Amino acid sequence: MTRIYLGRHIYGMAAIAFGIITFAWHDFNTWQQIRALGQVPHREILVYLAAAIEIFGGVAIQWSRTARVGAFALGSIYFIFALLWVPHIVMEPLVFDRWGNFFEQFSLVSGALIAYGLLSRNDSESAPRAARIGYIFFGICVVSFTTEQLLYLSGTASFVPKWIPPGQMFWAITTTIAFALAAIALLSGRSALLASRLVTAMLIGFGLLVWLPAPFGDPHKMFNWVGNAQNLAITGAAWIVTDFLSQERSTSPVLETLSQHTQGD
Repeated sequence: MTRIYLGRHIYGMAAIAFGIITFAWHDFNTWQQIRALGQVPHREILVYLAAAIEIFGGVAIQWSRTARVGAFALGSIYFIFALLWVPHIVMEPLVFDRWGNFFEQFSLVSGALIAYGLLSRNDSESAPRAARIGYIFFGICVVSFTTEQLLYLSGTASFVPKWIPPGQMFWAITTTIAFALAAIALLSGRSALLASRLVTAMLIGFGLLVWLPAPFGDPHKMFNWVGNAQNLAITGAAWIVTDFLSQERSTSPVLETLSQHTQGD
């Protein structure tokens, strides 16, 4: 039986959601991807162009024949979104929120890079290398997720539904530790597949428990809809990492190689 890898499909669905939200909403001040544009003249045109690229890439990545084009399109637009945060980092280098926003977008770039590498492996000798680079980039992004939650622990706790025992701060600390352990596993190559699966499961949990109910509480708040799309996109990227490790586990010693490079062997 042929195994179905769902990562790129989830990732693409999130991109389509981003595009639809952009076209349906006209508030360009509350979405982090859009806020990074600043007060650029006629930025609405740029925003709608970006949304069109996201929808195109999200649809294209669903089909084998066009998946590479879709991955390239999405990776390119998310890379631009990430770069837009660089001036904010330069202006406020000690405010980690700026770094966190950059790495959230860069985690999506990593997912696209891995997907492109996997889809191109039979056509290019550099494709496996691109996928491995994307994998390492994602591991670095998980370090950022850990740091951001740690620095803004109270804010993280506020997102946890109050009805979940034993308490909001417990889960804020627990998920922060989980991210930290996952980052170590991914970058060292030890238990990396298990770590990627658990990170994906945790992000799915965030979506179901935190973000999915949010629009029902306040459907007129754009942040609630965009939060769902952003979490789904990062979930898709983490799922792509899992798909990558699952495929590589039986075809090449990628985990051992990553471990050796990390240890300097």
